[in-house]
Amino acid sequence: MACAKQAEGVGDRGVTRFEIDSDPFAVRAGVREFLACLKGCGMDATALGTAELVMAEVLNNIVEHAYADFGGTIEVLVHPQGAHVLVEVADRGLPLPCGSLPGRCLPPMDLVDGLPEGGFGWFIIQELASDLAYRRKDGRNHTSFCLPLQTDR
Repeated sequence: MACAKQAEGVGDRGVTRFEIDSDPFAVRAGVREFLACLKGCGMDATALGTAELVMAEVLNNIVEHAYADFGGTIEVLVHPQGAHVLVEVADRGLPLPCGSLPGRCLPPMDLVDGLPEGGFGWFIIQELASDLAYRRKDGRNHTSFCLPLQTDR
């Protein structure tokens, strides 16, 4: 999948920007707004389901970990780019551990004792989105990824 990277805050035509408060109810509303934006870009139903899962995981990680001990806002930019959308998410929360994305692996599983309760989020995001990137700049976390508008059938 080819999705051109852009610097955050670029004022292109067709770019949608919105903010979400860092609480679970605001995240639900923010995901609905995100999906409405993607529908307006022509995203098909299957791709919308994938986009919903990816964005919910990204936002919930920010609320639960980056803003774990304090509140804040999350900025979302959606850049339509032909057959894809570039999504940029920024927050002023705590940085990711080690300043980088976690490895592409699942948490340890013990089928006798049951599955772990967490640890699947970044794996899901990495599997379903392309061009996933993270960086910390000027006290802000910047996460970006690409999603196709149409699923391959």
